[in-house]
Amino acid sequence: MVIVEGSAIIPDGGWETARQALEAMILASREEAGCIEYAYSVDILDPQKMRIIERWKDLDALLSHFKEPHMAVFRAALAEIGPRDVSVRMYDAEPQPLPL
Repeated sequence: MVIVEGSAIIPDGGWETARQALEAMILASREEAGCIEYAYSVDILDPQKMRIIERWKDLDALLSHFKEPHMAVFRAALAEIGPRDVSVRMYDAEPQPLPL
């Protein structure tokens, strides 16, 4: 499994455009083969910070995701918004049971 996590600061006035672009991209991405989880959210303590969490079956599924038409539309919207402090990382991981 591949996990993508990250964050970005959405500038003042950018959330309305961001939400529209995010909604379309999230809905389309969740339908892709290999998508396990796909969620973007607002940080509770910092309302300008967008949090990113994605889980993919494997690297091939993630790489295929980057080529989807809805990703090009999303990237164009991001360019208009101009997020700051973008930090996105990818991890290769296998789920483990949580000892409770």
